[in-house]
Amino acid sequence: MRVRPGKSSRPRTKTRPKHDDAESAMVVSVDRGRWGCVLGGDPDRLIVAMRARELGRTPIVVGDQVDVVGDLSGKPDTLARIVRVGERRTVLRRTADDTDPFERVVVGNAERLFIVVALADPPPRTGFVERAMVAAYAGGLQPILCLTKHDLAADSEFAALFDDLELTIVYGGVDDGIEPVLDLLTGHLTAFIGHSGVGKSTLVNRLVPDADRAVGEVSGVGKGKHTSTQSVALPLPAGGWVIDTPGVRSFGLAHITPDDVIAAFTDLADAIEDCPRGCTHLGPPADPECALDALPAKERRVAAIRQLLTALNSNDPW
Repeated sequence: MRVRPGKSSRPRTKTRPKHDDAESAMVVSVDRGRWGCVLGGDPDRLIVAMRARELGRTPIVVGDQVDVVGDLSGKPDTLARIVRVGERRTVLRRTADDTDPFERVVVGNAERLFIVVALADPPPRTGFVERAMVAAYAGGLQPILCLTKHDLAADSEFAALFDDLELTIVYGGVDDGIEPVLDLLTGHLTAFIGHSGVGKSTLVNRLVPDADRAVGEVSGVGKGKHTSTQSVALPLPAGGWVIDTPGVRSFGLAHITPDDVIAAFTDLADAIEDCPRGCTHLGPPADPECALDALPAKERRVAAIRQLLTALNSNDPW
């Protein structure tokens, strides 16, 4: 290589700025290349930010912890920059279907997943609940089943179908007291998922006073509004956040394996080390040597877990 006088032949290397003056924030909304963030998790310190060039196409989702620099005043028409994205403690992922190779991060860092299901109109589906539970366990979230429209199906036995999975269940319909729901949510970051029409938005409005106004504030980061295609985090009065996500039609789990599911259950996780290679843990006839069948006094528990594994192998268009 020919070297010009006075020039070093050492190739230039790009170094990312340290941004020692960056402040931490939580992402509460995403809209058209702009992110709504709250500084220090304080809902009264809302700013709008763009992704710094050095982050490239790094995905940033609601719930992510980020570092921001620039104009942090939060005044109209000001714009900060997101310069770092923290490692996610938990992650809720889904795929379009069970053959889709591309997983999509729905929410970052949520501690709990509220699976909102109506007991009637539309009728409940066990498959959706099971698949949502699988996604929660695989991502490190605690699933909670929230049943609505109890007034339309007071005698429903739907909740009993999950007894052996030790799933926390709460009622959150318009005629149910809101205190038990608040007890589960206060102080936590919780993602809500459910089909359209199950009463999820009604429940959010009961939990968050002036929720419509709050949605407008945190989601108005671009020209769009909070619609069925966006997620938005809203602060609870006594502390904690709820993340309202779009209504779902299906919940693809192409990124999850049977071992991921079993690993979420501490009383079963060690047993599968004795399973033969490629075991799907469904038991005979598919897996005649599955080690779960040798566990003493665990028949009902194993059967319940196998319900989740069966759901993992289906992708009904709910």
